[in-house]
Amino acid sequence: MAKAPLAEMLIESVKMELPDTKTMHIKWPDGYDCEFKTGQFITTFWADTPTYKRAYSLSSCALDRGFFEVTIKREGKMGTRVVDWAKAGDKIMILPPAGRFLPVYDPPGKHLICIAGGSGITPFRGFAREATRRQLDTRITILYSVRTTGDIIFNEEFRQLEAENPKLQFLVSCTRLGAEDPWPGRRGRITPEYVKTLVTDAANTVFYACGPAALVDAAEHLVMGDLGLPKQQCILEKWG
Repeated sequence: MAKAPLAEMLIESVKMELPDTKTMHIKWPDGYDCEFKTGQFITTFWADTPTYKRAYSLSSCALDRGFFEVTIKREGKMGTRVVDWAKAGDKIMILPPAGRFLPVYDPPGKHLICIAGGSGITPFRGFAREATRRQLDTRITILYSVRTTGDIIFNEEFRQLEAENPKLQFLVSCTRLGAEDPWPGRRGRITPEYVKTLVTDAANTVFYACGPAALVDAAEHLVMGDLGLPKQQCILEKWG
């Protein structure tokens, strides 16, 4: 199949995930078809400002046909315009998916440890969706660092996917909760010591990190430095 062309697409619906984070459900136009992989990104721009383009990881997966979903925080010109102004019925220009931040599902028995901060969680929603729908024999552990419980994106969906998929864990660490907060989960940053407790078979583990540069750099050091694993077991997507 030939590569999908640049296309103007309809924003069919929007959903506020958090006060500063919005998901756009973008409908493919008639006759459009696109072969792509979970974990890739699309490049977006508005027709009235064609020189300003931004790439966003897909928060949908390759099994979701007929539309793309991207989940965007209020950051920069594009993020601010999307969160504050984009609405159902608007149209946006889309370049076809690209990128190599792809889940390694084969061979069976792989363990994917996915480390995310902030909106870096978005591609891992796609990872979990595809693995769950296909009932894959792939263990996925998502380690998500947020400031407070009010910053957790997709919490309900990940909890539902956990209930459907016994090989999926969604583990949230909150870094800025007050002592009086009733949160029963983990507090503090995602540390090398913590990650090491989750590794049971290093040779069959693939690490992913997506989000702020400091978090991604720390994950890379953990995998290649502390654990001494080869570069091909560490797949990174750095934002900013």
